[in-house]
Amino acid sequence: MIDIDKIINEVLAEFSQPSGCGRKCSGQADCAACADGCLCLKESDIPRRLEHSLLTADLTKEKLIAECRMAGNIRAGAVCVAPNYVAEASSALAGSSTLVCAAVGFPSAFMSTQAKIADIRACVMRGASEIDLAIDISAVKSGDYAKAEKDFLSAIEVAHSRVAVKAVFEHGSYDAREKEAVLQMIGRGGVKFIKIQNMTSGHGARREEIALVRSVLGDKIKIKIDGGVKTLAQARELFDAGASRIGLTATFAIAKELKGE
Repeated sequence: MIDIDKIINEVLAEFSQPSGCGRKCSGQADCAACADGCLCLKESDIPRRLEHSLLTADLTKEKLIAECRMAGNIRAGAVCVAPNYVAEASSALAGSSTLVCAAVGFPSAFMSTQAKIADIRACVMRGASEIDLAIDISAVKSGDYAKAEKDFLSAIEVAHSRVAVKAVFEHGSYDAREKEAVLQMIGRGGVKFIKIQNMTSGHGARREEIALVRSVLGDKIKIKIDGGVKTLAQARELFDAGASRIGLTATFAIAKELKGE
């Protein structure tokens, strides 16, 4: 079993540099390290690292369309919506660089594999470019890792050739052994991103979770993290820790900060 505290301290020490970039960044525009988020990330790069979340239960169609257009105007990286709103989001963002991300199985994957697959296919057809794919938490908690992985890989197989997949790591739901098993599962899936989700952690996004993911998966998977990010300072701290994307609702407040408003 992994010693989480030891690993976190080691990884945080690696990323905490007194000055400059902890990833030996060359400072070039095409630097892979900068593309993943580091200490020399320019403020002009920040909006495209933000994913505006539109997943609240009280969301109206009018609000979704208005905020999608606002996200497009600030050139946010993506908006994250439920599958039933992908078509509306795609239409509202037509002509912009902002992508549509669909949250499939949100938040705990309490749905059949067939339902996930149907949602993915429908989302792709309606214009989604990315999928945030939930993992079957119940199967993991029941110790049925084989079931969870089969479900996960079956959904990925449908999505991979069409869209980028971000595997959802709801770390607050797992003990140390389960965290390691789920991270290894995600690594075997070959996804482009892991999304560190904080719905059940009892706290907001923390650099310690990024460190844990890096300790198990290294740099081969990019990281998105969400959870109560409200300010530019919070966002910068997470980017400095190794996040490539941040999921949040305070997207426009941070955009104003960047403009000095």
